[in-house]
Amino acid sequence: MYNDKLREQLIAFQNGKISLEEALEYLKVLPYEDIGSAVIDFHRSLRTGLPEVIFSQNKNPDQIIGIIQSSLKFNNRVLATRVSPEMADEILKKLPKAEYDSQSRLVKIRPDEPEIPEITSLYVLVITGGTSDIPVAEEAAQTLEFFNIHVERAYDVGVAGVHRLLDKIELLQNAGAIICIAGMEGALTSVVAGLVSCPVVGVPTSVGYGANFGGLSALLAMLNSCAPGVAVVNIDNGFGAAQFVYSILNLQEGRESK
Repeated sequence: MYNDKLREQLIAFQNGKISLEEALEYLKVLPYEDIGSAVIDFHRSLRTGLPEVIFSQNKNPDQIIGIIQSSLKFNNRVLATRVSPEMADEILKKLPKAEYDSQSRLVKIRPDEPEIPEITSLYVLVITGGTSDIPVAEEAAQTLEFFNIHVERAYDVGVAGVHRLLDKIELLQNAGAIICIAGMEGALTSVVAGLVSCPVVGVPTSVGYGANFGGLSALLAMLNSCAPGVAVVNIDNGFGAAQFVYSILNLQEGRESK
């Protein structure tokens, strides 16, 4: 049904009955495909700048494969998050062009042609308090790289040895944005935000002993940061931090190109 409506709009634009802006506004709500287990939003990239990403947790491999196959009808790049190694084995059997990274738990399908240029000359710095935070950091970093953002990394530079962080001061102060990932008490985000002028996004992790409460203590510490202007996403949500930073940089790039 939406194909007929879409065709009508395109013919109307072709015949000069509606403007380009009117046609684009119409496209922002179309199309989607109901495959039973999911409703695929093909035109999310037109509305938000990024295609729909598949959150794989609690889905079975057949559902994920079906969603990927449907998404590939309109997008040549597909990203799935929170994919377990067992699920990845089944996905790669059916979709041999897919790539899997066990640390970030991401499945990626990308076109064979050369990568499109990065959307910004700035880099995003992804930084962690400890080595145990790296899986969440890699979810953030590799998500940004999948969407053609230049990423630098600085891992295991937490406040227990703050000299390690200060050795990275030039890298910190030249970043276009920073994603700061820490568990335990989550203090790293406040320290980093007090050293830089760029946007800082804190990601609390569930890494820590019992009183960490699965990341709750780090989350509350980041929300109560002494440094102003810190944004905080949910516990272990590296993907959400990457999406937020992408939106900032995409907006900045759009303004600079005008």
